[in-house]
Amino acid sequence: MTSEITLFVNPAAGRGRGAAAAQPAARALRDAGFTVRTVVGADADDALSRARHAVRGGTGALIAVGGDGMVSLALQAVAGTPVPLGVVAVGTGNDFARATGLPVRDPGGAGRLVAEALKAGHQRALDLGRVGERWFGSVLASGFDSRVNDRGNRMRRPTGRLKYDLALLVELAALRTVPYTITLDEGEPFEVAATLVAVGNGPSYGGGMRICARAALDDGLLDVTVVGECSRRELLRVFPRVYKGTHLGHPAVTTHRVRSVTLDAPGVTGYADGEPLGLLPLTVRAVPEAVRLLTDGPGTAGAVPPTG
Repeated sequence: MTSEITLFVNPAAGRGRGAAAAQPAARALRDAGFTVRTVVGADADDALSRARHAVRGGTGALIAVGGDGMVSLALQAVAGTPVPLGVVAVGTGNDFARATGLPVRDPGGAGRLVAEALKAGHQRALDLGRVGERWFGSVLASGFDSRVNDRGNRMRRPTGRLKYDLALLVELAALRTVPYTITLDEGEPFEVAATLVAVGNGPSYGGGMRICARAALDDGLLDVTVVGECSRRELLRVFPRVYKGTHLGHPAVTTHRVRSVTLDAPGVTGYADGEPLGLLPLTVRAVPEAVRLLTDGPGTAGAVPPTG
């Protein structure tokens, strides 16, 4: 493995924390003897192009500095390649980092962890979800939660997390079920009226909402959570349980564990790792061991030769 690695930075992540986080992370890596190259794109497409160029050029690792959106962008560059992924989590949600036990909002500590992992060869092979050519690490959302995203993305004010809280309240007032057609693996399609359907490679989205609480990132499977017909009052009553994952026992909630799932519903946009994928129908597949994550101990990928 080369000693030259790439910091993939979103300067706007976490209301500006991304730019500030890059410096202590880079310092920790340089102190450990690595040559650090920083990639910051003019926009998401430019940033991804630059990251893919670094991966093709043989960088020793791609280190995403930002939130879940930046991790998602980095996955598009490293998935299916031998180049490992490091994460310096300084965004708002940081669900991927939390699910994998990585430091959150500690850029210096995250940088030191990445350096130690590279030197010791500590990598963990993780599954990813895939929709067409798009990879995701955490959760694909559809239904009520994706409508909140749709509305929040259209709002100019307020800014930050507040606009999504407001969007949630507006969508809650217009709560409705949607007729879904769902196909699990190679089974027969079935129809269900659902408030939302989430497909989890990992357990959580939205900064700790454990919508697919039992999902594991290394079992080769996807967890599908279907929330059926639910009144506004009941949804508000159950909602706090999502943060602990205890909502899965509610009578309106059904779960499935599959290798692939196709979702179809009229007028519903799918979001994966918080990024829009487009209107349903969408087919999601689990891809085992699709990415190698730098961790603080040997993972399922086993040890690789340490960096020289």
